[in-house]
Amino acid sequence: MLKIDDFKNNVKSAWCPGCSNFGILNAVKNSFVKLDAKPQDIVIVSGIGQAPKLPHYLNCNVFNGLHGRALPVATGIKAVNPELTVLTVCGDGDFYGEGGNHLLHAFRRNPDITSLIHNNQVYALTKGQASPTTDIGVKTKLQFDGVKEEPLNPLALAIIMNCSFVARGYAGDLEFLSEIIVAGIQHKGFALIDIIQPCITFGYHQGPWYKDKIYHLEKDYNPYDKESALKKASETGDKIPTGIFYINKKPVFPENESNLTKIAKIDKDIIYGLLKLFE
Repeated sequence: MLKIDDFKNNVKSAWCPGCSNFGILNAVKNSFVKLDAKPQDIVIVSGIGQAPKLPHYLNCNVFNGLHGRALPVATGIKAVNPELTVLTVCGDGDFYGEGGNHLLHAFRRNPDITSLIHNNQVYALTKGQASPTTDIGVKTKLQFDGVKEEPLNPLALAIIMNCSFVARGYAGDLEFLSEIIVAGIQHKGFALIDIIQPCITFGYHQGPWYKDKIYHLEKDYNPYDKESALKKASETGDKIPTGIFYINKKPVFPENESNLTKIAKIDKDIIYGLLKLFE
């Protein structure tokens, strides 16, 4: 049986002391332990930002790529080696902004990937500019007279586009967040898990603001009811639901693309042969 320490490494953290990213990191480790997932069988792909540094602090396979480009890399990895557990870890700016185009097609394509999005509603790495999920009217160093555009509702967007697994967690609710991540990884298909993550340096909402607003979806809630899922995803203001909002079982990429399935499986002899050409 694996332990939390099996996923630790000696990389020094660049996060602010007290950052709620640490809670998400612990939830990810807990979920791997619950799943008994071996480090060598896990790949985490990330982009650019504070959230995409999370894989740096884990003992497993990691690919840190371009801003907003985690999903196409992760899709390729999963396509050629479907036995791997593949995740992406990004922030709201990286995933919903720069990576928005890839997200739309992941909803359609349905690769077997679990995406964790640290949603602190700002670009924290670059000092707190508005992101796609920043509330209207919020003032920042760049939006000094307040954000004018309506914020993106990623859960509602995912549900409308029939994403196969849609959930929301909270960085301060470690055990419940771990359960959601476990369910997302166990789900066959694309799993979007939006995680509320207060930024202690540039965020405009902190933990105490969320304390009385966040609640778990009711035990009798039915995640297969699309209409109810949209209604819950649209709740804002005084109450913020967390849990698994929507499940929609559908064909998974590349299994639904028969030609790709035939050619995508990796042949190690071919790879070794190609590598020898460059020796």
